[in-house]
Amino acid sequence: MSVKIITDSTSYIPNEYIEKYNIGVVSLNVIMNNNSRRELDIDNKFFYDEMNSSSEVPKSSQPILEEMLNTFEILVKEGHSIVGIFISSSMSGAYSSANMIKNMVLENYPNADIHIIDSKTNCMQMGFAVIEAARIAYEGQPLEKVISGCNHILNNSRFLFCPDTLEYLKKGGRIGSASALLGTILQIKPILTVSNGETSVFTKVRTRKKAIDTIVEATLKEINEKGLGDIIVHHINCEEEGLKLAKRLEKELNTDIKIQPIGPVIGLHVGPGSIGLAYYTK
Repeated sequence: MSVKIITDSTSYIPNEYIEKYNIGVVSLNVIMNNNSRRELDIDNKFFYDEMNSSSEVPKSSQPILEEMLNTFEILVKEGHSIVGIFISSSMSGAYSSANMIKNMVLENYPNADIHIIDSKTNCMQMGFAVIEAARIAYEGQPLEKVISGCNHILNNSRFLFCPDTLEYLKKGGRIGSASALLGTILQIKPILTVSNGETSVFTKVRTRKKAIDTIVEATLKEINEKGLGDIIVHHINCEEEGLKLAKRLEKELNTDIKIQPIGPVIGLHVGPGSIGLAYYTK
């Protein structure tokens, strides 16, 4: 049969690609006010409003094993090979769980062909790799090309973002090597990225405007040097600012730029008001 792609909800892939390429998505979960909910079932605006009014710090948790097992088993029973591409193993247990599910499936279906990839990132930096793998699989190309295409995107992509505050990263314990910023003066606006699977500091500036300008300049410099593969604007509950950034980039790159909100699992760690770009080069 064919190769099928599975990812998790923190890829935040636009629905048009999920539907076109029949990408399987397992949901991470959010725990707030003693209530656990699937990220895929939560309205973003409702969640961020609830988070702002709650005294409790929300937490994220990996996918429910039964949901992940069912997703894998259905495809294996249909005779498909599977490539699973998951959020950085340094950020979530989803990758570890996927490997555990793989072993469980192999016990019942010894001939199952399952490959699990640690994206070492999240959001659409991972999402672009998922889309490329799914596109190649959709064309009926062999497994080796699907995996190679995925890895090519992961190795030639970047995610740059500016949080409105570091408080959420601090509370969530996901600040990675950016922890060095916590003791610095309040006026600093860090630009963060994902490096070796963890949140790290790309550079530091003084204002939010300068942060966005720096993200744009760094992105355009790399695209001018290496050629644009694709790009998307990410935002957390600041859609107007996201649209403004997209229009700015459309003028620079002479192409349509999508914007995509970041959902609760990453959002609770980074916080509302965060904005950035995920892109890959040729």
